[in-house]
Amino acid sequence: MSDLVIRPVQSKADRKRFVDLVWDVYKDDPHWVPPLKDEMLGLITPGKNPWFEHAEAAFWLAERGGRAVGRISAQVDRLVLEHMGEGIGNFGMLEIVDGETEAGPRLIATAEQWLRDRGMKTSLGPLSLSIWDEPGLLVQGFAQSPTAMMGHHRPSYQAIVEGAGYAKAKDLVTYELDIRIDMIPMIQRLIDAGNRSDKIRIRSVDKSRFDEEAHTILTLLNDAWSDNWGFVPLTESEIAYAGKKLKPIIYEDLVCIAEVKNEAGVFEPAAFMITIPDLNELTRDLNGELFPFGFIKLLWRLRKPRVKRMRVPLMGVAKKYQGGRLSAQLAFMMIERNRIASVGPYGASHGEFGWVLEDNQGMLSIAQLPGAEVNKTYRIYEKAL
Repeated sequence: MSDLVIRPVQSKADRKRFVDLVWDVYKDDPHWVPPLKDEMLGLITPGKNPWFEHAEAAFWLAERGGRAVGRISAQVDRLVLEHMGEGIGNFGMLEIVDGETEAGPRLIATAEQWLRDRGMKTSLGPLSLSIWDEPGLLVQGFAQSPTAMMGHHRPSYQAIVEGAGYAKAKDLVTYELDIRIDMIPMIQRLIDAGNRSDKIRIRSVDKSRFDEEAHTILTLLNDAWSDNWGFVPLTESEIAYAGKKLKPIIYEDLVCIAEVKNEAGVFEPAAFMITIPDLNELTRDLNGELFPFGFIKLLWRLRKPRVKRMRVPLMGVAKKYQGGRLSAQLAFMMIERNRIASVGPYGASHGEFGWVLEDNQGMLSIAQLPGAEVNKTYRIYEKAL
């Protein structure tokens, strides 16, 4: 008889073991970047993460001989049910140590039963914990370290998930490109025309008005992404929470808002773009620990970060402006502005754009800049319960 035990995470100590497990899973993976433990604990703790205001989650550890060898989560989010469809539950945060063959199927079965008990008809994932955190399972791009806010997984997980009866629902892709390369003439002409227009202006955010600027950007995000597959709106609490987390890594010259003069002759927010230095380059050697000295090191590095890669985690054009020449014009104007800033004081040579839904033709046409290539693919799976 197997000595593998699947048990629920119930205590603070359990949550710590849940987070710490990934150090065992990826200890021999040179491309893994240790997450910040405080961030991970905050993500899965009700009362700290406002996601729990509209969702519930359960977490499990797989243990063999008292040692944690696997983990998983299952979630029911009222906003997913409202915006994606009734009966859709989620799983996520699946991790299994190398050589463990039994834990994966049993963890997945445990999460599925929890979803069935709550009336769910479909299991969709992995989402850790929502589409706004680390969505999808890495299925291509294992030989490159992840950028900030993106996941990294063992290649063996794909067979485990598919072996449990899951099929592809949607792929999310990221693009990498050499940002030292100038825009091609056709795109540059579009940018130059926008710069000459008296109906368009691109401005940097003002961190002295951070709460107001964050609300403007995240409200634009909710509008711009509202027709996308998998979209779940950020609540007011989540907007405030995200703003607080993003503030230390926001640099005014890397975040911009495009404004367009409306019919009343007033400039209104029409698009935004957030570029961040790849924080994984700055935190990798901290081994997940901010205290006692990691916090000081990180604060010092964030003062004037120098990185090889930049990442564009969020970008959007208000729905009323999507689908036409203006939408592409605003996007390329912001991209060029942030590209120049990234290469200059930050010393970056490459950028990562995404994630982007595999069938979002508008964003794909923008992401496919000269020299850009898909460097990672993350897959979201589904299964009827």
